[in-house]
Amino acid sequence: MSLYLVLNIASFIVPFAYSFEKKMHFIRLWKSVFLSIFIVGIFFIFWDIIFTQQGVWGFNPDYHIGLNLAGLPIEEILFFVCIPYASIFTHYAFIYFFENTRFSDKLTKYISIGLLIIAIFILFYAFPKKYTTVTFSIFILLMAFSLWKNTAILSQFYITFMIILIPFFMVNGILTGSFIENEVVWYNNDENLNIRLFTIPVEDAVYAFNMLYPSLFLIAFFKKKFNKEFNF
Repeated sequence: MSLYLVLNIASFIVPFAYSFEKKMHFIRLWKSVFLSIFIVGIFFIFWDIIFTQQGVWGFNPDYHIGLNLAGLPIEEILFFVCIPYASIFTHYAFIYFFENTRFSDKLTKYISIGLLIIAIFILFYAFPKKYTTVTFSIFILLMAFSLWKNTAILSQFYITFMIILIPFFMVNGILTGSFIENEVVWYNNDENLNIRLFTIPVEDAVYAFNMLYPSLFLIAFFKKKFNKEFNF
């Protein structure tokens, strides 16, 4: 079993097991969750394929089982199921136990505006570095959308995202070479800011936000259709 596959399974197994817990009973939300993960995942997988072909990043064959799909290791495709599921479960578990812990709408908007301004400056500074440019362009669109359409999700997600980043950085740290001899995933530093949090490109944190926030927005949308009884 490859290291990358072990990391995927280890990230997924505990949230999956606790999804059957009777009080929170997260499995009630599965239709909305997996549909959202699938929709967002399709976009990110296509993005992944293109950037792999262009040499923006790539994968060390020593750390995956050798089964590829469209140039991506099967473990990389599983990443877009296992990591979002674990992160989304963490978000909803936090809300379940700390329902009233949220930023005010006013503070949420201020944070979004501040992040939007910072992201615009970084985009202009980094252009045309592909990873930075695409990642921050998507982030800017999401921030603009949130200011126009919805702050309710972000009022809690800004908090839960800080929690989610802890295991995310642990997994991504290993993937990018922390604690192991070589990298599982390598990055072309000509296409990013070349600023690392330990071994992790700083863009990865924004990438994670871009992957999770649309998923949560879609879950909130699908809940109205499939899970009206799910009250958090």
